Amino acid sequence: MQSSTLNTPDGPAAQVPVMVAAELQDSLLMAMHDLHRLEGLLNHATENLLARFGEANASLTDELIGASAELADLRTALRSAVTELQFHDMATQLIIHTTKVLQGCAFRLAAETMGQEEGEDAAPLEGVVPDRPNPVTQSEMEAGSIELF
Repeated sequence: MQSSTLNTPDGPAAQVPVMVAAELQDSLLMAMHDLHRLEGLLNHATENLLARFGEANASLTDELIGASAELADLRTALRSAVTELQFHDMATQLIIHTTKVLQGCAFRLAAETMGQEEGEDAAPLEGVVPDRPNPVTQSEMEAGSIELF
């Protein structure tokens, strides 16, 4: 089995068989694909939730129902539920961030272990991996309670 040496500028290198590196790269790319599918599922669920909340809100604003303290409380609860959908924004940002990290790892692994074929463009390592380790910080789920980038 052919092996390759990882060249690191800061320390000793490790021997990694090319097939192991290729399998690891495939696993990273599969994880990226799964994250993309998860993002699609979250988007679909969020669109459905927003539509249902809109329908419920429209029902509550019907003039035939009237106005009462209970209805006002229900409308407030419904608006709060929509605010909870910030979860979708945070989850999407985390998925995008993690996908970029995995992509950067896959590109670097390929570049370090398999080299570059003659006439082949180098994998874009610069700018692929995010600069920040955490794209979203969150301590509670209230309007305006998350920090984005």
